[in-house]
Amino acid sequence: MAQHFLLSARARDLDIGEIHRLSDADARMRFRELAWPDTAGEPVCPSCGGLDHWTLVEGAKWKCQGCKLQFTATSGTCFKGRKLSYRQLLVCAAIFANGVNGVAACRMAREMMIAYKSAFVLLHKIRQIMGSDEDAARLGGVVEIDGAIFGGSMPRLPNTKALWADFFEKNKAAARKKRRLIVVMRERRGEDPDIPAKVRTFLLNKEGDAIEIARRIVMPETVIHADFSTQWEPLHLYFETKRINHSESYSKDGACTNHAESFFSRMRTAQRGVHKIMSGAHLSRYAMELGWREQYCRKSNGFQHGLIIGAVGRSKPSRTFLGYWRKRPANDDGDFFAQFAA
Repeated sequence: MAQHFLLSARARDLDIGEIHRLSDADARMRFRELAWPDTAGEPVCPSCGGLDHWTLVEGAKWKCQGCKLQFTATSGTCFKGRKLSYRQLLVCAAIFANGVNGVAACRMAREMMIAYKSAFVLLHKIRQIMGSDEDAARLGGVVEIDGAIFGGSMPRLPNTKALWADFFEKNKAAARKKRRLIVVMRERRGEDPDIPAKVRTFLLNKEGDAIEIARRIVMPETVIHADFSTQWEPLHLYFETKRINHSESYSKDGACTNHAESFFSRMRTAQRGVHKIMSGAHLSRYAMELGWREQYCRKSNGFQHGLIIGAVGRSKPSRTFLGYWRKRPANDDGDFFAQFAA
């Protein structure tokens, strides 16, 4: 039997203890090298992208010669205005990378000795850049598409069984309103195992809304696999489509959506074992994170750590999470989905 990737030595090349032992200057340089890999850690202006600068604080703060902006390694990113040190940010990213099914905010708060609100906002900022960092990626080859419902937990049952019928009648409608649909589009792995198969997730009202998204992000020659839901019928107009009837079998005549179901299995495992409840207000970000984890599931934790800090360096300040707590309503889904509006 083949060894699971997480049990192999290739999955482990990140030492959190070594990060803890870094000096302030070394931690700052490590962060710069991961955030600005194209320049080997040399400062890049977040406003104009210029490389010419004056040094204001050695290794920590610069002033762009082009636009005259004063900046640091986190200026203009989702970590703008951060209060954590560079070493703490690196450790947070390492803990996050090591959480195969995610990391709860309570755990991050305890391990980093920070407030729960700080951990909550930090984790959601990372989740958001995980999804947005893959925005430009188009899917091709063989793609599986499917949808699943999450959320909608019921309040605790009353003590007396005689009251259960009335309880369900009063609360089932409210629970149904909290349920949200996540649609996943996932490539199957190609011949080269070193190239990750892309995974894209979307928070939608119904599966049929994913048709227009598929037309924009899936290449025309792609073969799509879907189940027998009537919502997927229009796929036949635009792509070569194979369908699988799940009431009969999981796979038949080469058609299956097992890779998409694998992603939903990871999401339900994360909900059941890590987060307990995934709020509908933030469900899209949880889906982005777990889609990213599924995409890079056969990459080492050190590689994932570098991707996270690198994505921070390319990110923009969050419009949803400002400072260390929310400053606007939660049900906004961000600009990530606006590009797919009809």
